[in-house]
Amino acid sequence: MFPGLAAAREKQSFYRSTIYYKNERLHRDKIGSMKKLTSTDYQALAEFRFQIRKFLHFSEQAVQQAGLERGQYQLMLAIKGMPAGVRPRVAELASRMQIQHHSAVELGNRLEAGGFVRRERAQQDRREVLLALTAKGERVLAELALHHHEQLRSAGPVLVAALRRVMHGDNETSEKHRRSPREKRKSIDQE
Repeated sequence: MFPGLAAAREKQSFYRSTIYYKNERLHRDKIGSMKKLTSTDYQALAEFRFQIRKFLHFSEQAVQQAGLERGQYQLMLAIKGMPAGVRPRVAELASRMQIQHHSAVELGNRLEAGGFVRRERAQQDRREVLLALTAKGERVLAELALHHHEQLRSAGPVLVAALRRVMHGDNETSEKHRRSPREKRKSIDQE
């Protein structure tokens, strides 16, 4: 063994454990100073998660019936829904989907093989490769997006109500948050 290697490893191990201890302590301090959640808070979080999961389940079923995978639909939607001025490069699409670059490349490859997207060279920089929907991709995306939009319009109020309960507590609390200070004073004066 090399002289000093053991000492370097020991020093590195001490350094790592010190960083770990400091991070753990900071994490515990942060949690200790946080407000405690009530059973109502947990119920609100669970209900919100349930409503999200219901929508995601609908989405998975609709996408599967169209012969796509969930990620493929999401990539097509990300391409079509890119903000103005942002080009649909794989890096941007991966970022918007919160996936790894190589995963976005693989989704693009499968969509291209299925005839849903095509790769194009950028006009300004020919080295840059952009993804674009084909006519087939546009048709499939339009149908799926319409179904998703309709589902959100019908399930949206319940989802929004669940989110409000998470943000403001129970319905009584959320009513208090929505009233103006003048209305609050009036109700106090009337009691």
